[in-house]
Amino acid sequence: MRALAGVRVLDLTRLLPGPFASLVLADLGAQVDKIEDAGLGDYTRLSVPQVGGMSTAFHALNRGKRSAVVDLKNPGGPAVLTRLARHYDVLFEQFRPGVLDRLGIGHDALRAANPRLIVCALTGYGQTGPLRDRAGHDLNYLARAGILGLQGPDDGPPQLPAFQLADVSGGLWSVIGILAALREREHTGQGSLIDISMVESVLPFATVTLSKIFGGEMPARGGEMVTGGIAPYQTYRTKDDEFMSIGALEPKFFMGFCRAVGIEADASLVVPGPHQVELKRRFAEVFAGKTRAEWEAFGQLHDVCLEPVLRPDELRKDPLLAARGAFFELETGDGAVGQYRTPLTPHDLEPRPAPRQGEHTDAVLADAGFSDEEIAALRASGAIR
Repeated sequence: MRALAGVRVLDLTRLLPGPFASLVLADLGAQVDKIEDAGLGDYTRLSVPQVGGMSTAFHALNRGKRSAVVDLKNPGGPAVLTRLARHYDVLFEQFRPGVLDRLGIGHDALRAANPRLIVCALTGYGQTGPLRDRAGHDLNYLARAGILGLQGPDDGPPQLPAFQLADVSGGLWSVIGILAALREREHTGQGSLIDISMVESVLPFATVTLSKIFGGEMPARGGEMVTGGIAPYQTYRTKDDEFMSIGALEPKFFMGFCRAVGIEADASLVVPGPHQVELKRRFAEVFAGKTRAEWEAFGQLHDVCLEPVLRPDELRKDPLLAARGAFFELETGDGAVGQYRTPLTPHDLEPRPAPRQGEHTDAVLADAGFSDEEIAALRASGAIR
């Protein structure tokens, strides 16, 4: 039995942030039902590459879920959602603030229909404040949170990250908030509203560096210990044009590496400063003298926080990730598609493949007590599909 077995989640989100969060909930045993619009629905389906007519990204984010189409812009759509909400523990939405209110199904209305309902609202800038109505994407949230302003290089525009940090962290904080609200409901019998801002969700990732401002210091962009300011916390090109990472922050690892490669140094050098220019040059010279494979062998002999910079196409064959079972294959009926496990995904998980748009509309409504005649009438009116 999964930890969240019996918990029912009505998921109105799409793209990455919300679907990632509800993926975690589904992996833990919750029944997650996606409510999609009558147009494109969750248009992550449309990206490439595809397996069986849906993108591999959609497959990865939506395994184990059901899909129902409810047109909230149709006159009958909001009433369908309100009635559905009475049968769920959690309603998870990602609209801009005020959208559901304009449809007559705002947070207060939904919780009035089901006082035990937990509503999780995930947005870029939060439900309150001067930017609540503004559009944005991951890069904007990182910029507004000051995280992007820490990125080097120090002599040019901040480098774009190769991942969506705010999207995923917003999803993770949503999961934490939902779990806490479920626990609170056990004591109070009442649901609650969870307001998650993706801007705020990324602040903890830079706790150490950003905390300098609390002491009156200004962090140097690309120049702090973990943002590029010191030689022993960097990436370096190898002899075969691959890359290695070194994370020797502690003096014992720094000195261990220097002794092993013949660099004269002392522990006091593990701080930012002008001396790092020459030290970085020396490190780059040393790393360029061996291939990545040779450095990996070196790392087996010397415990100095040294790891290869793997290319994405190498991940599924990596011995560590293979031993941990980080990836698995899911049969979709139209071919197998690769999947990743989150740290909480059970290793004996056998999920359903990601749903087709509206594949489970009848089943979702029937579970909420809609009769066959009501479902047929709603379909004829265009409120569902």
